[in-house]
Amino acid sequence: MWMVRVDPFEARVLCGVFLLVLACLPVSAWAAPDAPPKTLSVPDAVAEVLPSVVSVMAHGPVRATPTQAVPSGSGSGFVISPGYILTSNHLVAGATRLVIGLYDGRLVPGRVVGRDFLTDLAIIKVEIEGLVPAKLGSSSRLRIGETVVAIGNPLAIKGGATVSVGVVSALDRAIVPPTGETLYSLIQSDAAINPGNSGGPLVDLSGRVVGINTAVAPAAQNIGYAIAVDEAVPVAQSLIVRGGMLRPLLGFVPVTVTSSIVASFGLDAERGVLVLRVESGGPAFEAGLRDGDVITAVDVTQIYNMSDLWHALLKDGSEPVARLSVVRKATQEKILLRRPAAK
Repeated sequence: MWMVRVDPFEARVLCGVFLLVLACLPVSAWAAPDAPPKTLSVPDAVAEVLPSVVSVMAHGPVRATPTQAVPSGSGSGFVISPGYILTSNHLVAGATRLVIGLYDGRLVPGRVVGRDFLTDLAIIKVEIEGLVPAKLGSSSRLRIGETVVAIGNPLAIKGGATVSVGVVSALDRAIVPPTGETLYSLIQSDAAINPGNSGGPLVDLSGRVVGINTAVAPAAQNIGYAIAVDEAVPVAQSLIVRGGMLRPLLGFVPVTVTSSIVASFGLDAERGVLVLRVESGGPAFEAGLRDGDVITAVDVTQIYNMSDLWHALLKDGSEPVARLSVVRKATQEKILLRRPAAK
């Protein structure tokens, strides 16, 4: 849902509804504390968030027996607002059935109401009352060397969440996970993160969520990555209200170039973003982009996928006009595109 054309009147109505819905959500679920909260011991910090942590069991179809379903993956999540659970998109993508394991041992059904593959986040709705949202911290206040706790509950055992302690090793990391779309603004820590902990919270010593565990470095020990909560909150809000992430209109459909895309379209570029369905009169058309072009760079930033493209175009402090490097039928083109306004 990254390209939507909305009538100005509809936009005002949608904006009003969006703000009204957000106003109805608990303020504590979204707002970070104004002042640094009290530092707790690790056990006390864990106790603060543990009742909000859930397990997520994703079931998918079995090819040999289409009428049956088996767990295709298990991971974690946490209650971000009453009835809503934040988790990893790669965990629930393609699932036909979700079973959510609560802190008290109950197993309840869940359904995906919104997901965004560019940020690897998803929202699950459960029809259960009394769930306690986790308190959110501020990832912008994290410092390298600060103690953090990774929590997950992949086995759905009552009181059976796994806990590991480490420190913030680095900030503002970027990686390319198996999904092929770059994840930005990640927190790197050495807290042990197992695959089943994807979607679970990374917590500071006040018991507040500062990140969402999403990936580990397969060729290294104790290198885990979490999506910064400051980046995740606006995505989660949009997923709850809209069911997807609304991004600015570019005037074309962007597609990450893969080996299969190269073969299907006979491209001369092996990486970048393929331009499709250029809208006549739109910003891309006016700039000179055409169907079949491949964007390989924005200014000096090399582009490998859609996530790279959005990150480069919406970068804070950038010039209003972006300089695109484009491959068009084996020739190199330079195109000036006015940057879309961030939401």
